[in-house]
Amino acid sequence: MSQKNETLVLTISLLTTILLIAGGFWWFSSKSNVDLNKVINSQSNNSSSSNQNQPQNTSAQPQGTTFTAVKNVPTGLFNYGGSTSWAPIRLAIDPAIQAARPEFRLRYVQPSNAAPGSGTGIQSLIDGQLTFVHSSRPILDQELSRAQQRGFKLNQIPVAIDGLAIAVNPNLNIPGLTIDQLKSIYTGKINNWNQVGGPNLPIKPFSRRLNDGGTVELFVQDILGGQAFSPQVEFISTTTQALKKLADSPGGIYYASAPEVVPQCSIKPLPLGRMPGQYIAPYQEPFILPNECPDKRNQLNIKAFQSGKYPITRNLFVVVKQNGQTEEQAGVAYANLLLTEQGQELITQTGFVKIR
Repeated sequence: MSQKNETLVLTISLLTTILLIAGGFWWFSSKSNVDLNKVINSQSNNSSSSNQNQPQNTSAQPQGTTFTAVKNVPTGLFNYGGSTSWAPIRLAIDPAIQAARPEFRLRYVQPSNAAPGSGTGIQSLIDGQLTFVHSSRPILDQELSRAQQRGFKLNQIPVAIDGLAIAVNPNLNIPGLTIDQLKSIYTGKINNWNQVGGPNLPIKPFSRRLNDGGTVELFVQDILGGQAFSPQVEFISTTTQALKKLADSPGGIYYASAPEVVPQCSIKPLPLGRMPGQYIAPYQEPFILPNECPDKRNQLNIKAFQSGKYPITRNLFVVVKQNGQTEEQAGVAYANLLLTEQGQELITQTGFVKIR
């Protein structure tokens, strides 16, 4: 082959190679751009969807030791309601909050057509009548569902520890009760104190009604296992009325929040146990007799409540509406205030057990 022909062949080969490379590069770039756009659009859509579905973070995050150190406290008047077991906390702590944070005004609102309590408070929160709620029991599944139907979620923030105390007439001589015996009394299987090691005396059980609050709901759910009250149970409107009734009833028995029962002079708090003979008192030993009261009063058995040794303990919650609005900010701020060292100390002074 001549040098001229050889040069021509090499030139044609080089041009062919360049064209193939250019064509391949164009094809790859074109396809790559299409795929890249798809990836970018897909990532953008996924990121947007993820942000929309991400729940608001309303976990309480206490800052500092005092009310004045808490951040993100909104300004305005905020209505709240709920559990009657919270009454000592409301009376002692809310004025202290108002003094330290005058911009954060609080107003407790009772329902107009129902008894105050955890359940009616949470329903009012869902209906938009309250900003946040005090609850002495966890949120129920049906309440979560109703809130979701309204387009928001509910969050419960624990701020204190409480327990149920069993009260009897101060003259009743009995060492204690097991949880099973307590259940049998309120469901009607046990109706005389001699069936549980006491005197031959008919038992007269008292209770508030089921729709009167979280304390009764908790008792029915956790102690009675969902069973109905015995026909022998006499229903009383308030704990104050029930304790007065109990003082005049030799065979009477009643249950309520421990801080409402333990310090009282006119009744006797009863030790409870999971097993016979293994009783834990809701009060600090030694027991202060009624004739020494009110100069001395029985104090809550804080260690037994914190450790869970006492058989009936529960958390107290601030229930917050998760809607990204001022209502949520106010509820979280209120919980944060209670979780400061100042708030927890005041909770202890009201007879409840601090949670942190």
